[in-house]
This record gives sequence, C-alpha cells and structure tokens, in this order.
Amino acid sequence: MSELVTGEAVALELRPARLPSRALAILLDLIVAMAVYIALTIGVVAATASMDDAAQVAVSIATFVLVLVGGPIVVETLSHGRSLGKLACGLRVVRDDGGPIRFRHALVRGGIGVFEILMTFGVVACIASLVSARGRRLGDVFAGTLVVRERVPVARTGFLPPPPPWLAGRFTELDLSAVPDGLWLAVRQYLARMQQLDPQVGWAMAERLASDLSARTGTPVPQGVPPAAYLAAVLQERQAREVRRAFAKGPATSGPVPVATTPVATAPVAPDPFAPVPSVTAPVAEPPHAPLPAPQGTSPTAPSPAETSKPRGTTGFAPPA
Repeated sequence: MSELVTGEAVALELRPARLPSRALAILLDLIVAMAVYIALTIGVVAATASMDDAAQVAVSIATFVLVLVGGPIVVETLSHGRSLGKLACGLRVVRDDGGPIRFRHALVRGGIGVFEILMTFGVVACIASLVSARGRRLGDVFAGTLVVRERVPVARTGFLPPPPPWLAGRFTELDLSAVPDGLWLAVRQYLARMQQLDPQVGWAMAERLASDLSARTGTPVPQGVPPAAYLAAVLQERQAREVRRAFAKGPATSGPVPVATTPVATAPVAPDPFAPVPSVTAPVAEPPHAPLPAPQGTSPTAPSPAETSKPRGTTGFAPPA
C-alpha cells in the first residue's frame, strides 16, 4: 500500500496545473502587488519628503522588497499555497508528496521568483515550465513544490462502474472484517479513474489491489474473473452490507431499545373452546293455565288430601301416574 500511495497516488490525486492557468494566476498576483506597491510608494514619498536622497532610496528599496518579494511569501505561507491569483484560478502550491507548504518552501519560491519572473519578465519561468514534465518552474524545482489544480470535475471521479451481472451475489460469504479503510479507499480511487489510465498500468494496479484484497479476506480471486471486475464486485458487496447494517439499526434512542420495532395492537382474546361454559339459571315462567275444577263435595279453595300427597316437579306439573 505504501508504494501505491507514494507512487501512483500522485498521478491519481494530484493534477499538475498547465502553463496558461499558472500564467493567469501570476498575472493577477502581480496586478494586486503592483497596486499595493504604488499606493505604499505614494505614501512613503509623502512621508519622506524631508529626508535626503539616500534615505529616500533606501526606503524605496525596502518597500519594493517587502511588497513584491515578502508579500507573496507571507501570503503563500499563511494560506498554505493559495494566493489571490491561484485562488481565483483554482490552483494551489503543494509539496511533492502532496502536503501543504511551509515558510521555507514559500521563501525559496519567492526568492528565485524575483529572478525568473520579475527580472526576466517571466521568460525563464515559461521556458522552465515548458521543459518540465510536470510544469514546474525553477522555484518549484529547488523548493520541492508543485502547482496543482484543486477544481476537478465531479463527473470524472464520482462515478463507480458497476460489476458485471454474472458476479452479483457471488461474494456474499466473503469475510471483509480484516480489510483496512486505506485499501478500500485505494480500490474506490482506482475504479473511479481506471478509464483515464493506460491499459497496461491499470491492469497492473488492478492485479496488485486484487491480490492485497484477497490476502486480507483469506479467499483467492476466482479463476476467470478479471481483477477490475473482482474489485468492483467486492466493493459493491461491502456497500450492500453497510446499507443493510444501517437500516437494521434504525434511529438511535437514548433509552433502552425495545424488542419490537413497531407497536403491536392488543387484539381481543378468543374464548377457549375447551373451557366450561358457565350456566346461567334463569327463572322459568309457568305457562298460564286455567284452574282445575274442584271435585264434588270439596271447597274450591282448599286442596284435596289426594292432591297434597302427590309430589310436584320444577314446573309445577305433577308427573304422570
């Protein structure tokens, strides 16, 4: 992985600025610096009118050095390589390894820039930039810096080619827990820029990344699968797992997580068919009947001795004899 970061990573991440954009940025910086220098010169001349000629010359030289030489050095140091002209053109000065510059880098660039830009009107800087493969002038060569473009179109680096359909779901059982984040980043960068690389260089990088990925997962690359397709399929499997894990967790809560994710409505409990049905004793109304005629020789209101001796049922009727 270190070889990829220090070697091919420069070609993938850093885009050297071309001569026209650099010349426009320098021109804008010079216009701003000259405007500030003229304004300060007018103020200095008015302030040193009572001094002798030698003092006025010394103050003028000091103003020139501070504004046209020290100004760009201070601006690039404080802004980490982004002057006003470079900010307008989308450029930035970085080290050869891609890191931000410091005071010593800006000092070397500014000191040599006096000779190759101010004293020669930029002729030496243009020739050096045309000769250099990465468009560096003499100040960049001695300082170990590089002017790169920061504004890169998103469409070129944001699209990741999908894996072929016949590899869908083939790596669902692959163990991806031991793969570091740096390797995933390198795979993503390669897949986003593999169309811009030389075919042989791209194939070699894909083989190296595929071997590193298979060594981390403990499973070799299947036979007959191109390394680029293998990388795309494994990366898609990782993204699918992350999506499933994110949706499985749901929104975070401060209290204990309930077992059920949705509220369960309480349904009425059905009666047990095997449970005994409670008996309800309701009063039975006796059907209306006409009073029986009293026998001969008895009182209609007083019951006879034979009638009182017979047992009666629940309905009030006597059982048949």
